[in-house]
Amino acid sequence: VQLQASGGGLVQAGGSLRLSCVASISSEDTFSNYGVAWFRQAPGKEREFITAISWSGASTYYMEPVKGRFTISRDNAKNAVYLQMSSLKPEDTAVYYCAARPRFGSTWLTEDSDYDYWGQGTQVTVSS
Repeated sequence: VQLQASGGGLVQAGGSLRLSCVASISSEDTFSNYGVAWFRQAPGKEREFITAISWSGASTYYMEPVKGRFTISRDNAKNAVYLQMSSLKPEDTAVYYCAARPRFGSTWLTEDSDYDYWGQGTQVTVSS
């Protein structure tokens, strides 16, 4: 599985951005076999989990700093996961990464080491 993240950029505080994560998968596999998460890493800080979506898209999970402002979704027909970010704040400035792993169980997985596949990251900068 190869992941390609895109959609980052420079935006003013209060603005919106939509990130995309598109997967390249072998013909013997299917994107719906994977749960997907978004992480971010701000300058000088460790990478942090922010949200995840189940293989079907029916279940989502958000960390408190982004709850109510960010929305994760997926389109398995397009092998894609999206992160709609609204009401952006300067503290949202970071490199955003998508990550995937085989289907989650009943527990949401929030550690880097829980994920097998990573995109290259896309920079989001929010100016005040």
